[in-house]
Amino acid sequence: MHLRSILIKTMRAMILERAGQPLRLVEKNRPRAGTGQIALRVLSCGICRTDLHVVDGELDQPKPSVIPGHQIVGEVVEVGAGASVERGSRVGIPWLGWTCGECRYCASGRENLCGRARFTGYQIDGGFADYAVADARFAFPIPRGYDALQAAPLLCAGLIGYRALRMAGDAERLGFYGFGAAAHVAIQVARHQGREVYAFTRPGDEKGQEFARALGAAWAGAAGDAPPGELDAALIFAPVGELVPAALRALSRGGTVVCAGIHMSDIPSFPYAILWGERVIRSVANLTRRDGEEFFALAPAIPVRTTVHAYPLEDASRALGDLREGRFEGAAVLDVSAGQSL
Repeated sequence: MHLRSILIKTMRAMILERAGQPLRLVEKNRPRAGTGQIALRVLSCGICRTDLHVVDGELDQPKPSVIPGHQIVGEVVEVGAGASVERGSRVGIPWLGWTCGECRYCASGRENLCGRARFTGYQIDGGFADYAVADARFAFPIPRGYDALQAAPLLCAGLIGYRALRMAGDAERLGFYGFGAAAHVAIQVARHQGREVYAFTRPGDEKGQEFARALGAAWAGAAGDAPPGELDAALIFAPVGELVPAALRALSRGGTVVCAGIHMSDIPSFPYAILWGERVIRSVANLTRRDGEEFFALAPAIPVRTTVHAYPLEDASRALGDLREGRFEGAAVLDVSAGQSL
């Protein structure tokens, strides 16, 4: 299988030609691994809100005709010089695809803040394709027990949810604003840690609230509703700035609002009184390899289970639309390998 993969010269890929337009299915030359890189046969690729921000033009500096997708699960078919990844192994590629390793952020363990960082599915072609190339330093071994579809959401929804939980400190009562892919993983980690979770969904989303309760939420209601008790921390996964004042009003003194997305609509003005009392607003920026190492050790021990909705590669635009409209619970994943001829 590896030899056949190496001999294949072209591949299917979904490319973004212009923001706001559907992705286009093309055939193009498959990429080859360079120094320090690995080439993967893509098995699956998760779809998340960040992909929507790229496709919709809210993240407005993608490489030309970029291939989106940054929750890649693949089989290593080629290893470039200097890369220490075993051919045939199964690895995951996240959003953070490259850092300089030299700046003060990289040197202090804060590589997620590197000013020269490059991102998978944005400045680096991603996993909405049969093959992808990645920096071997940013490849995570996929734990045993996870098939390719189940593993894909762990690469962003899982990692960002985990980092957001870390930013919440030792808060016992957590509010999750937006209950999608990241929240449905984070609640499993939070419950494993003994925390209490209150879930906030779109008004009228009874199915989403039921989904949250099934995963262990102590309470579920609409964003803007008052929870039965004050929150020690609020994690905002939905890209809606109006949720920040709502979360502050639900927060106890000394609590933290964690904005977990890479993009958010403008935060409206709010009275200082709801921030006073040493409440804190902070953001989550990307992830670090340490996050990945810790999370992928923890996930199978819990064990974290993902709820996925699979789409074929050529239906990537439909999957993005379903995500935008909130037509499913859990995470959307492209089953790329289903359409491959091997």
